[in-house]
Amino acid sequence: MALAHQNPSPRIMGRLRLVSQGLLGGGFPSVADAVRWMTAMQAQDLGHALWAVGQRVPGTRASDVRAALDAGTVVRSWPMRGTLHLLAPEDLRWILDITSGRLMTAVAGRHRELGITQDDISHCRDIAHKTTEGLKASEGAHGATREQLFQAFEEAGQSTTAQRGIHLLGSLCQRAWLVQGPMAAPTGKAGLQQLFVPFEEWIPNSRVLQREEGIAELLFRYLRSHGPATIKDFAWWSQVPLTEARAALKSLHGHLVELPLRGTSYWMSPETAAMLDDGVPGSRSLLALPGFDEFLLGYQDRSLVLAPEYAEQVVPGKNGVFKRIIVSGGEVVGTWARTVNGKSVGVLPEPFAGQLGTAAGRSFEAQGRAYVKFMAG
Repeated sequence: MALAHQNPSPRIMGRLRLVSQGLLGGGFPSVADAVRWMTAMQAQDLGHALWAVGQRVPGTRASDVRAALDAGTVVRSWPMRGTLHLLAPEDLRWILDITSGRLMTAVAGRHRELGITQDDISHCRDIAHKTTEGLKASEGAHGATREQLFQAFEEAGQSTTAQRGIHLLGSLCQRAWLVQGPMAAPTGKAGLQQLFVPFEEWIPNSRVLQREEGIAELLFRYLRSHGPATIKDFAWWSQVPLTEARAALKSLHGHLVELPLRGTSYWMSPETAAMLDDGVPGSRSLLALPGFDEFLLGYQDRSLVLAPEYAEQVVPGKNGVFKRIIVSGGEVVGTWARTVNGKSVGVLPEPFAGQLGTAAGRSFEAQGRAYVKFMAG
């Protein structure tokens, strides 16, 4: 179904995305519900990922998200783009079945540079499983830290220097032999960490989808949770080849709504599209979102919500590190920083142009208080 007569502004498109992502309209009832709806949430920085979930689940604290990781109702792994994401446990394997082959091909050259062979990866799988079993028997641990696995690799003659260790770990997770499980005990220097555990032990029940069916489901869930978005946005986000993505789109005829805008087709769920008739909420909303949030990062083309002239203020030097963002009425209007003064934690707005207005300033202060309370919990 196509909406032929609509011509929404970029801010309205941004607010539709806020609604789709659970950032307006009440959010989700639980951490697991939010992650499952989003399908995969960027989580290379776990602290940022905690707040990304918190912004979508009102009333939660960081400890609630950590508890979901401890319980295995949410998992963290490398399902796409070689980047860590949060996912529902039952979704990880079938998504890996779709994405891992292309990623392994992409990193093959780097593996040759690092001297990583298939035999090395299999050897490290055996080392990792033996290490986690040994720690469970001797210490009652639920898994092994990255440092413990690296030490075991080194002792078995597998170098972990020059990023070789993280590529080995990533390869084990890509093949669904390991997954990041419960939180590790804090050490005071390593920050937030998770233990690595055998995949089948931590995720005993996985959905099974054939490739064509899986790509169609992944596309539908992406457009439902990220729409309005384009087929190129999805292909970039998932790394599914564009030819297969377009074939999946045809199979979803009647389940999505098309919105032509400036010569480009945007797709979304019928529920999201209905708001164009009923009124899109959030015109005065203001959110302090984390770095790497799906609201901005989850699209190939981010110009609908972030003016190109400000893009480098969010990703300085185009280095791939996304700063925390201020979103006002569906548009990115600035960044913000976490401040620490002794034991006191605060936030500092960094708007792109001038200062935040009085009402926006009050809203940002409320967001800042919510962030500090969330992270302390």
